[in-house]
Amino acid sequence: MLLKPCDPTLMRAVIALFLATLMPASASELQPISDADFHFAGRPNLQQVELGRFLFYDKLLSGNRNISCATCHHPTHETGDGLKVSIGEGGSGLGVARDTGIGASAVASRVGRNAQALFNIGAREFTALFHDGRVEVDPHNPNKFLTPIGDRLPDGLENVLAAQALFPLVSVDEMAGQIGENDVADAVSDNDIHRAWGLLEQRIQATPEYVTLMVAAYPHIEQARDIAITDVGNAIAAFTVVEWRADESRFDVFLRGNDEALTSTEKRGYELFYGAAGCSQCHSGSLQTDHDFHAIAIPQIGPGKGHGFDGHEDFGREFVTGNPSDRYRFRTPSLRNVAHTGPWGHDGAFDTLEAAVRHHLDPIRSLNDYYLSSQIDPSRSDLDAKDYLVQGSTLRRNAIASRSELNNTKLSGDQIQELLAFLESLSDERSLSTDAGVPQRVPSGLQVSD
Repeated sequence: MLLKPCDPTLMRAVIALFLATLMPASASELQPISDADFHFAGRPNLQQVELGRFLFYDKLLSGNRNISCATCHHPTHETGDGLKVSIGEGGSGLGVARDTGIGASAVASRVGRNAQALFNIGAREFTALFHDGRVEVDPHNPNKFLTPIGDRLPDGLENVLAAQALFPLVSVDEMAGQIGENDVADAVSDNDIHRAWGLLEQRIQATPEYVTLMVAAYPHIEQARDIAITDVGNAIAAFTVVEWRADESRFDVFLRGNDEALTSTEKRGYELFYGAAGCSQCHSGSLQTDHDFHAIAIPQIGPGKGHGFDGHEDFGREFVTGNPSDRYRFRTPSLRNVAHTGPWGHDGAFDTLEAAVRHHLDPIRSLNDYYLSSQIDPSRSDLDAKDYLVQGSTLRRNAIASRSELNNTKLSGDQIQELLAFLESLSDERSLSTDAGVPQRVPSGLQVSD
């Protein structure tokens, strides 16, 4: 008896089903990303998005009018700045070319952590933002947010991303500036965050083009005095959600049923990631994050966050919860576009993705072998002197090591390369390395780029 040739479509379906039975459950249950997974499901409010675009790139929102959100989160640097730890207010230039400024207006300190990539942080599953999760949805009231200022957050914020957007504006090292330099910085120094936000509101209200844009974007705004800082946060969030949604990678095509979207090497990496390598224990789901906080013995470099006996340590999640068991825990980042968003780690400790992957395999050895003389750029002697105080202390390095939650994992060199190949498949080229969305001008009339 002659057998009829099998329908190729049916054959691919059978093969895919067979492969699914070989995959670990965490992989076979992955679902493609859809519009419903984002805060702005369906058609976005284009007026809000375009308003948010201007605000994101406008230095008007900084105390000294010399830095914007985009300075540390620029599309030409994959929504980061390419630096280990950022140079905020007082510096000049973009990305790795940024300097620390000159004279009395120079930066007082580096920012204590790496500038996080913005890809997909508008997805609904993100309920906590910043490396330590200090701005998060209140688990007892999804319409409220837990923040460093408690219940003093103004009402009217649409989502946690909008709440998060307000805090860099009132950070002295990020956008507000130092005491005595401007009225916003002075308000922050007085711990009067509402007055600081109010001063920024007044700047927007006094800019005719922003008033026109606000009236067009929000039905509740009829005139300048109706504009509130919450409208600023909501617009920046709307822009971020739409501009840096990244779900068109080859991995996404694979999740939507095209088994040929990944190479054989990438598929082996995929199986390792969601299986024997154990990566998905923390980097779970379609966005590769459990949204939890873990201590993984990342070397501590940079100025720290004001913690510890001398202020140079970074205790991570503990500073938010007050729970000593949360010391050195940081939020699990999503891995979308991860091959392009270095340096890696909450303080940018690793210059290559391979180094970051290898750290996870043997974290204590990586911590202790970390190359102390690798300079944090841009160099400045007084700032450099602080960069390795914690990492250079055996006592404090041992404290970081003692909290590590990772077990050693043995992988061959080939397996590591397969993992890296899979991580590359998470890249959405459409969302990467483009400045097409950067406005040529902003309503304030200030210079758009440094």
